[in-house]
Amino acid sequence: MKALLNLSALFIAAGAAAAGISDSGFVSEKAAHAASQYRGHLAVIDSIGTFVNPRTVNPDGSTWYVPVDDWCSGFFPGSLWYLGELTGEGEWKRRAADYTETLDSAQYLTWHHDVGFIIGSSYLNGYRLGGKKEYMSAVVNAAKSLSTRFRPGAGVIQSWNVDKGWQSERGWACPVIIDNMMNLEILFEATRATGDSTYYNIAVSHANTTMAHHFRTNFSCYHVVDYDPATGEVRHRQTAQGYADESSWARGQAWALYGYTMCYRYTGNPSYLYQAVNVCDMIFSDPSMPADLVPYWDYNAPGIPAEPRDASAAACTASALYELSTYLPARGYKELADKITASLSSPAYRAEIGENSHFLLMHSVGSIPHGHEIDVPINYADYYYLEALLRKKRLDEGNKTLF
Repeated sequence: MKALLNLSALFIAAGAAAAGISDSGFVSEKAAHAASQYRGHLAVIDSIGTFVNPRTVNPDGSTWYVPVDDWCSGFFPGSLWYLGELTGEGEWKRRAADYTETLDSAQYLTWHHDVGFIIGSSYLNGYRLGGKKEYMSAVVNAAKSLSTRFRPGAGVIQSWNVDKGWQSERGWACPVIIDNMMNLEILFEATRATGDSTYYNIAVSHANTTMAHHFRTNFSCYHVVDYDPATGEVRHRQTAQGYADESSWARGQAWALYGYTMCYRYTGNPSYLYQAVNVCDMIFSDPSMPADLVPYWDYNAPGIPAEPRDASAAACTASALYELSTYLPARGYKELADKITASLSSPAYRAEIGENSHFLLMHSVGSIPHGHEIDVPINYADYYYLEALLRKKRLDEGNKTLF
């Protein structure tokens, strides 16, 4: 295993900064705050009179509620599952099940790759945390749906269709985004549940091909790699949501770190652990990383330090680091995760109860190039923050079974 470079001082500083959040009171206070804030969410939705999933805040200050097929539709029910586990209050799990089951039709989505995000954050969490063994059938069906997007000639799952919209204007044939690493979890779970190795093999093929073509020599990653679907030849390496084709989009780095850490969990393949370690090295060695470890939206954004931060990237990174710490406990990853979690829990990023349209975290970024979701709350930032809190709680209790 290659040693991490340039991080010793950062690990020491992170450990010192995080020393005050190792007690159980830290997580319980943050969970209570989150529960109070999300009760506000539910009160607003109950007043609407139908199940809707809040994604973010519109420019006019109203809450944007998204349909079932939106890639973010599963994060709100997923957050409710986490609140149930964090608080021990059964009411959260009842509400989580209600919201999860409104997404029933999503398991059959084949027109985009994000069925993994939708079903993984909702049904898979219900299976794991809510004792809903019947939910595994939705996970398996979602894996079948995702598998229809596998292109054997290229060895990858195609992320976006290219026959309409802005994607069609880019000249892509088989675009694959680094985000797609996150969707592999439902494939691994489907093989566990059914014994059918098809899903596992697709996930491994996609992870291996992405590892071969998405990363630069310093282990930063491209957002989009476009393949010839028949031959696997790389046609383009570009971005859609980052600053530039050769820049390092912060949330993309978080997806990569989380994705390869998760792949190691299911496969035990040391090359995936090696990849996660080196992506981590890149993130925390980057000179633009702020002292509070909440990155700017792109590590190469030209206006740093006046550029927006991305709390969603930080939250996803923290959650991944808690898992990575269970495989390499001497590397200081938990201390880094604790520092990020402490930063996100501070008034600089965590909203006061009743504010921020009832979302937990402020200051996330969706896509600056598209002028979309800039410096706003976003539901997946809350989701990965709550996941990080739950993983921290379990680790602090001596439980390394995080899933």
